[in-house]
Amino acid sequence: MLEAKTLIYEKYKPELDKIMKVFNKKRQVSEDDIYYRFSVKYNLSAKEIEEIIDWIRAQNIKLVRIEGEDNFKPEEYEKIINQASISDPVKMYFKDMGKVPLLSADEEVDLAKKMIEGSEYAKARLCEANLRLVVSIAKRYTGKSGMQFLDLIQEGNIGLLKAVEKFDYTKGFRFSTYATWWIRQAITRAIADQARTIRIPVHMVETINKLSRVSKKLLQELGREPTTKEIAKELNITEDKVVEIQKIALDPISLENPVGEEEDSKIGDFIEDETSLNPAEAANRAMLKEQLLAVIDTLTPREQKVIRLRYGLDDAHPRTLEEVGREFNVTRERIRQIEAKALRKLKHPNRSKKLKDFCE
Repeated sequence: MLEAKTLIYEKYKPELDKIMKVFNKKRQVSEDDIYYRFSVKYNLSAKEIEEIIDWIRAQNIKLVRIEGEDNFKPEEYEKIINQASISDPVKMYFKDMGKVPLLSADEEVDLAKKMIEGSEYAKARLCEANLRLVVSIAKRYTGKSGMQFLDLIQEGNIGLLKAVEKFDYTKGFRFSTYATWWIRQAITRAIADQARTIRIPVHMVETINKLSRVSKKLLQELGREPTTKEIAKELNITEDKVVEIQKIALDPISLENPVGEEEDSKIGDFIEDETSLNPAEAANRAMLKEQLLAVIDTLTPREQKVIRLRYGLDDAHPRTLEEVGREFNVTRERIRQIEAKALRKLKHPNRSKKLKDFCE
């Protein structure tokens, strides 16, 4: 027996080491996680996974059971469909769903066999009988995901369809056990993709969730909000990285959001535009431009155009000597000479004295 357990560890060492790491941090491991790691990744049977679970239990690791169909009580279902916030069409959908009888293990196997033979009815029946499982999982994400309950159910249904396509009855699992992971994966990925105005990659969402869990844990342990340094130490990352993750986690709000009881103001009305000029500076710039153009008007028409083009006075788009040369069909050297002559004229006291006050 000892040799068999040693073989299990050697065979699945990378995954088992990860499970040990999770346990050391959380002091418990989800059977859902074990199932995913060894059934979905390694395509193992129920019996093989049971041997792995026995090995894990032998290490005194606390296992948390999968929350499946059997944990969803009828009274919970009735409570959901009677919620005032749910529209009548959705209630009708829930009530119709509740009329579909659940399947026994033998019925699941029978339908799975018929699916292999190409029966669309068997596929539909397996889906319909497990729609309540989707609701039971989706309801756990309401209020904290940023998505509507019905949207979560829709995404969960997509995961259910994938589970039906991939279900292998020969592995010995109940379908609800197998489907749970696919439904959860579909919902969590949808939350990562759709719940935010600005999409955050799935791996970053997982990092944000991890930081959130650590922050709550430290809050309970310390009795106060943890510092950035304490969070960084717990996660084994730098303080700068913690700040970066916290910034990414912030939800954007609309500048059009109403403010106050009367809702006659918007958030945008109270945010300073740091790029705009104050009235005094704006007036000063307008007067400077007026005087500058008046001084430039004392040059010859050709010199005026060269200066305007070279410094972008008309369109804020300065041109190179070569670009201005093409305008006049002359060489860049000739343009340089015209520009130099025009600048000498502008520096003459009779012209420059009008602009000196603006330089102080």
